[in-house]
Amino acid sequence: MRDFILWLERVTGLSAEFYEHLFLTLAVVLGLWLVSTLVLQVVFKREKDIRKRYKWRKFTNYIITIAGLLFLVNVWFGGFRSIATFMGLLSAGLVLALREPLLNIAGWLIIIWKRPFRIGDRIQVGEYIGDVIDQRLFQFTINEIRGWVDADQATGRVVHIPNARIFTEEQANYNYGFPFIWNELTVRITFESNRHRAKALLAEIVERHGEHLSEQALNQVKWQSQQHLIFYEDFGPKVYTEVREYGVKLTMRYMCSIMRRRQSEHDIWEDVLNAFASTADIQFAYPTTRFYQTFEGQEMPRQDPSS
Repeated sequence: MRDFILWLERVTGLSAEFYEHLFLTLAVVLGLWLVSTLVLQVVFKREKDIRKRYKWRKFTNYIITIAGLLFLVNVWFGGFRSIATFMGLLSAGLVLALREPLLNIAGWLIIIWKRPFRIGDRIQVGEYIGDVIDQRLFQFTINEIRGWVDADQATGRVVHIPNARIFTEEQANYNYGFPFIWNELTVRITFESNRHRAKALLAEIVERHGEHLSEQALNQVKWQSQQHLIFYEDFGPKVYTEVREYGVKLTMRYMCSIMRRRQSEHDIWEDVLNAFASTADIQFAYPTTRFYQTFEGQEMPRQDPSS
């Protein structure tokens, strides 16, 4: 091997040290690739879950990349003292020239360390909402929902968001500490409607379509919520009453799965429309204007409260 390196030095004019570093680099890259391949083969044989396989692949890539960089820095720069001196000379220029990439790397470190969101979480960053499907050194990727779709369903677009945006944009995580969301639907009925019967019908409907947790799942949800100082006294559906300008506002509040928000709304509205259509003393309220005509000497007609 030494004779081959000396021959290359005579032919190309490049130093023997350069070729030693080059061959050592190729050996390191090949060795790390083999290690990564073997580790993933062992994991994939034991693990059948696609999500866990993806996480193992990403984790292995991170470890191999970091290890490779450490080996190559030591090979080409003769240890960390030389690289520290070299980087010190270039640091000012690199910060100015690579400001955005460096911010993205810093954002990636925050995402990996603090875990504001994970693969599979539904999040909102700025104006974008979607499910996280990938995390990389410079960006993370979401499968977008809403957008031009007026509901929590996919638009068909995949959005790549720079990691640096976690420093400048608010992030909302639908999954963080609580695997369900609270949803509310409002119904307005006229003042003359039988609101007690309407509330009973709505309570029955929302009870039927709201999320029902087992005792074990309920305890797990409460434990996870308390870990993040999020406290809920009651997880059951409720119907609340408010008075508005042109009727009584009844609000159905219930817990539903993150992925079933639109479907649950559809099912509830179908049942509400059918129930109210078959009930004569319940009418939907909507903006109306009433005119009263009186003649001289006549009083304005009064409405019978019992009617």
